[in-house]
Amino acid sequence: MLIVLLVIAVLIILFVPNLSKQQASINKQGDEALGKVIQTQTEMYYLDNNERPKDLDELVQGGYISKEQKDKAEKIGIKVE
Repeated sequence: MLIVLLVIAVLIILFVPNLSKQQASINKQGDEALGKVIQTQTEMYYLDNNERPKDLDELVQGGYISKEQKDKAEKIGIKVE
């Protein structure tokens, strides 16, 4: 019984750090993808309006991105340039 618990504990010790690394990788990829979406939607805004949006709010008002995307972009520091 004690050996089984020891094996389970070792497996957990090996498994948990790997999960946190995967979570960080997933978050980074998600942030990069959102950056590309903002860039693409900014270009679409420009093509439709012949001017660049001044901020993310203009993209939301124009229906180019959602409010949730805007909030996440602001949280991670993405800005319209």
